[in-house]
Amino acid sequence: MDIDTAGGNDVVSYLEPELLHLPEVSSFELKPTTQIAEELFSQWLSLPDTSRLVKALIRDGKAGLPINPHSISSSGGAGGGSNPLTNASPPPLSPRSSCVSPRTLKQKVSPFSLTSPRKLATEPAQEVIPQFYFQHGRPPANELKEQCISRINQLFNNNLDGLHIDEFKLVTREVCKLPSFFSPALFRRIDAECYGIVTRDAFLKYWVESNMLTMDMATQVFEILKQPNHRYLTKSDFKPVLEELLATHPGLEFLQGTPEFQEKYAETVIYRIFYYINRSGNGRLTLRELKRSNLIFVMQQVDDEEEINKILRYFSYEHFYVIYCKFWELDTDHDYLLDRENLIRYGNHCLTYRIVDRIFSQVPKKFSSNMEGKMSYEDFVYFILAEENKSSEPSLEYWFKCIDLDGNGVLTSSELQYFYEEQLHRMSCMSQEPVLFEDILCQIVDMISPEREGYITLHDLKRSKLSGNIFNILFNLNKFMAFESRDPFLIHQEREDPTLTEWDRFAHREYVRLSMEEDSEAVSNGNVEVWEESLEAPF
Repeated sequence: MDIDTAGGNDVVSYLEPELLHLPEVSSFELKPTTQIAEELFSQWLSLPDTSRLVKALIRDGKAGLPINPHSISSSGGAGGGSNPLTNASPPPLSPRSSCVSPRTLKQKVSPFSLTSPRKLATEPAQEVIPQFYFQHGRPPANELKEQCISRINQLFNNNLDGLHIDEFKLVTREVCKLPSFFSPALFRRIDAECYGIVTRDAFLKYWVESNMLTMDMATQVFEILKQPNHRYLTKSDFKPVLEELLATHPGLEFLQGTPEFQEKYAETVIYRIFYYINRSGNGRLTLRELKRSNLIFVMQQVDDEEEINKILRYFSYEHFYVIYCKFWELDTDHDYLLDRENLIRYGNHCLTYRIVDRIFSQVPKKFSSNMEGKMSYEDFVYFILAEENKSSEPSLEYWFKCIDLDGNGVLTSSELQYFYEEQLHRMSCMSQEPVLFEDILCQIVDMISPEREGYITLHDLKRSKLSGNIFNILFNLNKFMAFESRDPFLIHQEREDPTLTEWDRFAHREYVRLSMEEDSEAVSNGNVEVWEESLEAPF
């Protein structure tokens, strides 16, 4: 019998042990070696059953009958000489094909199909991972959503046409849980077309449907205040919030007759916020920086506390009063700009000329005045906060840049000596016993304990609680002498309330002093109202 072997390679590639009547031979043994497959194929062709099978297939093919070689070979292998094609009729094939492809046969007996049913039954079901990323925020839970909508319906029930800006504060407080002085900013964010009214549907679309409801408060504040095309907050973004605070807070009512001081108070608060929070110093407050700060918590305190001076962070009016008066004392021509000679008088000439020159070289902060040799009020706020609270991280970064003359990120003994030389000269002029630099250097190393010998990094300074004293030693003579004498009064103050910062204590002392001076002037001018507060500081 002649068999066309033109497609021998294809035939060999689809050989199966069942068709060869060799079930003891694994299909894995046939596929890797083509020679073995060819020998087995030749042996299979010489079998009597094979001859009968081939003849039957040819006969059925000529008669137009459907062909199922797999079922024929399976049946023929069991019996001796009976022809399975004449004894049984095969099941009908799919109407899509009139024959069975060898590739289909291969898939039926592939190694993966031989897996034990018991093994399949013991495999655990595939776990479905729930969605964890939502581009526009996680949708609110049904219960939370229903509670919010119910409260919204109550607030809008008597105002079916919507709420005006002066009626919107209750929605801000009770539904959004935001400080009440955010009400105008939130109202204008929803009323983008400036209709002067916010309807129930408009509020639902913004607060519930856009998933603002499920965001944390820092993200909510960030989204309300920032400009639509920005991914950061600027100083001007905070102005609407401060304007509302000044207009409604009971602790700031006395400023309503002096709009110029209202403006300066708002500016000072914003500068303090950016000084402590915007650590990059680029004037662009990111959501990450906002979340890492305590600003949202402090804003909630301001909304709940009627006495503004009890809120020491950012919003204290007493702190603003001290900063502004200090600036006004130095600004002799009152043009709201300071030069080197103005700043050198700060703190009774406590600073050295070398450190003042470094400040005016704009190394720690680029001046916002855009005038060569002129420091603006904003620049002064940054300076005084750094000078009077040297233990804070923003202050350490500010002064580290000043001392790092070559800008390589480390302080060497030569850089420390450069600034201490002027201190040493000033001590000699004041008939003070000079302290040699070698002794000072040993003291600094003991205080800081740098990780590597020979230089000090910013990381070393941030690890030590005594870092602020290092800068006082180098360029603030008054504080250096106070540190050397270990004033017991200052030590007692620090131990009495350790939660207060150096700035808190300084601001309170200066506020008491400035208030007394103002009352003395009032008495000399014939004003009988005298400030009667005790001179003893509460902390």
